[in-house]
Amino acid sequence: MRKESCTAVVVAAGSASRMRGIDKTVASIGGIPMILRTVQALSQSDRIDEIVVVTRQDLIETICTLCKDVAKFRTAVVGGKSRTESVLSGITDANGTLVAIHDGARPFVTQDVIDRAIEAAEQHGAAAPAIAVKDTIKVARDSRICHTPDRSELFAVQTPQVFYKTEILNALQTALAQNLNLTDDCSAFEAMGKTVILTEGSDENIKITTPIDLAFGEAILKRRDAL
Repeated sequence: MRKESCTAVVVAAGSASRMRGIDKTVASIGGIPMILRTVQALSQSDRIDEIVVVTRQDLIETICTLCKDVAKFRTAVVGGKSRTESVLSGITDANGTLVAIHDGARPFVTQDVIDRAIEAAEQHGAAAPAIAVKDTIKVARDSRICHTPDRSELFAVQTPQVFYKTEILNALQTALAQNLNLTDDCSAFEAMGKTVILTEGSDENIKITTPIDLAFGEAILKRRDAL
């Protein structure tokens, strides 16, 4: 089967409001800025042909300087006011037939996780890595439990989320026009009535969201060094 070209679109345009003053995009993890770790991790996949980073205007020059020696890094572009606008900015600049949309704050993604998602999207149209939820989840309103969903049907979805460029472009443009509040790109695809295949994710593919996650990241590095 012919392998389609794929652009990794790295979304790193947020304000990091939960990081208590730390700019997580360039925060050091094991002595390396997080965004550089993320770009390096993506570049290790043979299925990724180029990498486009979407970020804030004030970080464009910094990120281009940090990532200039990563062979597959092509450019950094300015994001929008929302995640949807930022992803659209990156996709518009992508050359690949497929786009692998990845959180800039997931620096520990592995080649296996990336490749599985790309290969599944190539075959089925859209795919995303996920892991089974370990905790019991409660649905509540006003602090009152309403019901407990079946844990066997619950999955924590990760990135990269992979789609054919033309289809996700249409889905995100539609979502933007309808003013849908999306937290990931699969949601835009689902809103169009389309199916996303889940592939095997990784417990290490964490998203750095709060300061304690930086400590978890350091622990992941130590664990990998010990293997």
